[in-house]
Amino acid sequence: MTSALVPPFVVPTLPAGDALTLRAWSLEDLPLVREASADPYIPSITTVPSVYSAAAGVEFVERQWRRAAGGESFSFVIVRDRGPRPVGAASFRPLGEGRASLGYWVAASARGQGAALDALRAMTTWGLRTLRLPRLELHVEPWNTASLRTAERAGFQREGLLPGGRWIAGEPRDVVVYARLRGGGGAPPQ
Repeated sequence: MTSALVPPFVVPTLPAGDALTLRAWSLEDLPLVREASADPYIPSITTVPSVYSAAAGVEFVERQWRRAAGGESFSFVIVRDRGPRPVGAASFRPLGEGRASLGYWVAASARGQGAALDALRAMTTWGLRTLRLPRLELHVEPWNTASLRTAERAGFQREGLLPGGRWIAGEPRDVVVYARLRGGGGAPPQ
């Protein structure tokens, strides 16, 4: 296990494609939290508050800091280099045994511009090459075709459906499991 995975985590700054950066959250990112709070889906799959207030926004950002300090996850904000305007979030959560679970969301105003793909590729490169983890995973709801395509375009291989695999909006939901292995590809051939 690399020293980067020993708490407290220091959230690195990672280049993501040609126009984005992943970095630690700051209180200047509250407008992004406000926009995400109004989204019909993001609050159901994350800890983004479903009703925004300044206090709830600050609590969300501070929770991201606590997750890193406590060794729970690396929480990134996805920022456009021009601006710099935050457009979404990404997470990298070590699971132990050389595995990590990755996740991402993009605000409605920035969807369809490749931010999720660039963020996923940046975290994947960091996890496989820098941290040298042997396995990265994604869990995506079967109906979320945009995220399914993003996973596949980032080189993740579909492993199968995990019934009730994730709690979403207070209930267990099925998820499609994708994986990427350090040696290349996803799951080994069966």
